[in-house]
Amino acid sequence: MALTKAKPAQHRESRYRESLAMPAVELQQVSLAYPSPRAKCLAGVHGIDLSVTPGEIVALLGPSGCGKTTTLRLIAGLERPDSGMVTLRGQVVSGDSRFVPAERRQIGFMFQDFALFPHLTVIENVAFGLKRLGSGARRARALEALGEVGLADRANDYPDRLSGGQKQRVALARALAPGPSVVLLDEPFSGLDAGLRHSLRADTVQVLRRAGCTVILVTHDAEEAMFMADRIALMRDGEIEQIGTPTELYSKPATAFAAAFFGEVNRFHAVVQNGECWTPAGMIETPDLPCGTPVEIVVRPEQIHIESGPATCGRCNAGSVALRRSLGRSTLYQVSVDGGGVQLTARTPQQEALAEGDEVNVSISPGGAMIFEPRA
Repeated sequence: MALTKAKPAQHRESRYRESLAMPAVELQQVSLAYPSPRAKCLAGVHGIDLSVTPGEIVALLGPSGCGKTTTLRLIAGLERPDSGMVTLRGQVVSGDSRFVPAERRQIGFMFQDFALFPHLTVIENVAFGLKRLGSGARRARALEALGEVGLADRANDYPDRLSGGQKQRVALARALAPGPSVVLLDEPFSGLDAGLRHSLRADTVQVLRRAGCTVILVTHDAEEAMFMADRIALMRDGEIEQIGTPTELYSKPATAFAAAFFGEVNRFHAVVQNGECWTPAGMIETPDLPCGTPVEIVVRPEQIHIESGPATCGRCNAGSVALRRSLGRSTLYQVSVDGGGVQLTARTPQQEALAEGDEVNVSISPGGAMIFEPRA
């Protein structure tokens, strides 16, 4: 039987569907070690596995020095891994004795300091990476990119005439102008004041969604990661601690570190005795853990229940209000327990009327404790 060749249009459609099915970015066991001035061991990243689907926004979140920016630079081609493989759209760009330099990876990169050329106008900055186009097409595409971020009317200004927020948008336009399938953002809002940061990150998400880009964002701000990202890869000591949706990381943290990274918490160490643990905030049940098991217990402030009066049951603890501060919709309390040796943080609805010095009854709301094995 003779084989029928696929028509060119059908072939293109098939390849397009295949491209959507494969990861836009994938790291497989990627490692890079370098001497750290702050540690006696090698820093870097160790065995990173990460897969990002087309059009997805993923945040690399974690404290300073955890490997976020190193991971971003490995994806961009600004660093070469010691081992492992990086692929973009199914093509190996690092690994298997192959290394594609940054300028050939078709990636948009937005730096923390924006890196605008002060001697070039706004439109010249945006057009800088469009050298393959003719002058007319280059200017038209740069102007189109500026229109996408709402700055077409500032095309002929120089960067020193722009505000911090406007510079950020010019840098975004420059990253998007070549039409990259992947955009990397390295803490793009860290240098802006809080009010501007909130509005710009909302605008940036909308622009990136309209462009249909795959985005990897580096940030140390948990709220920013939760606002912008479809998924968050929480990093620690050069490794990914946990990856999931913002809701998963907040509601179902895999470790005490993950739980504490998404807001203030109370942390206790305890040992299981007869299916329960005693904490400074009262007793909790641990029916699935053997007697003698050491655990770390994490409780968010809103899960600490306090009420006026001394402890009234054996599962509660007695304390006194050391500090009370109104935060608008809620009230924050610092509560001293165990003779003042331990300070608990609690948040209650604004209508609570406890005063500093009041004796209180402290307990943990049912299901409010997160229990983990201590990290080795």
